[in-house]
Amino acid sequence: MTLGQLRTFLAVADAGSVRGAAERLVVTQPAVSSALASLAAEIGVPLVAREGRGLRLTPAGLAFARYARQALGLLDEAVNAAAGHDHPERGRVRLAAVTTAGERIVPRLLASFRRRYPEAGVVLEVGNRRRVWGLLAARQVDLAIGGRPPAGEPFATLATRPNHLVVVAPAEPGAGEPVRHVSLDELARATWLLREQGSGTRGTTEELLRELELDPRVLTVGSNGAILESVAVGLGITLISRDAAAGELEAGTLQEWRHGRLPLRREWHLVGRAGGELDPTARLMLEHIGIAGDGAERFTLRQPLSPRR
Repeated sequence: MTLGQLRTFLAVADAGSVRGAAERLVVTQPAVSSALASLAAEIGVPLVAREGRGLRLTPAGLAFARYARQALGLLDEAVNAAAGHDHPERGRVRLAAVTTAGERIVPRLLASFRRRYPEAGVVLEVGNRRRVWGLLAARQVDLAIGGRPPAGEPFATLATRPNHLVVVAPAEPGAGEPVRHVSLDELARATWLLREQGSGTRGTTEELLRELELDPRVLTVGSNGAILESVAVGLGITLISRDAAAGELEAGTLQEWRHGRLPLRREWHLVGRAGGELDPTARLMLEHIGIAGDGAERFTLRQPLSPRR
């Protein structure tokens, strides 16, 4: 069994076809098929099965994929730990962030981190909640930034930062007020714009609507940028992190609506794996995040870092 076979198998698992995996890996389709066949022969059970024009993982393949991701992630982690052991400022850190944090918070953190440690390497993955926590569970990233991590996973929150969720609407011409207090009926009559399935903000919005006993018209829009533009042109209202809408609220193109306990007070969580030692460069990133002077981007460490060994 080779690392190339494992990477090929996981590319097939992600792409759902030999052709898609070959394009991702920049190899030929016969090379992908050969690697799959050799791996299945060595393990002794079928890992994939035909499904229409594509492939799906068998139950055995699903079980194997989970461990294969962790094995490759752990190997990558070992390489980073060794490379950064003597000179953490020249190592590499792997970071994942949910879409809002990845678009609005992390870039400034990374910019200040790179100014301080210009030789450090950073790999950033941005996705929805399910993707981000999956990467951390599979050891494919060292740190993740998102909302509250899912229960039952071996994760530990290392630092937090306030995350206020606000309802925003198109700014009323000539209103001049950045905040408007609205009635429950106004919230019920509005069209609510939602993120895609798997988004943490979508889940929170659905919980809020149930709590308020509202069943409004909804429209799914796939990104923060598209949602904010849709709100600005009058398609509806949305619940979104104030971090994501800060520029539009400050410019007066959007208006914050308040009712009851809105805005919702949540936290951004910087998360690692419970009981695990961070490799030297990831630890350097954590230290920097706790002292970064970029105002709103600063996180508060949950507990002081122990001295470096």
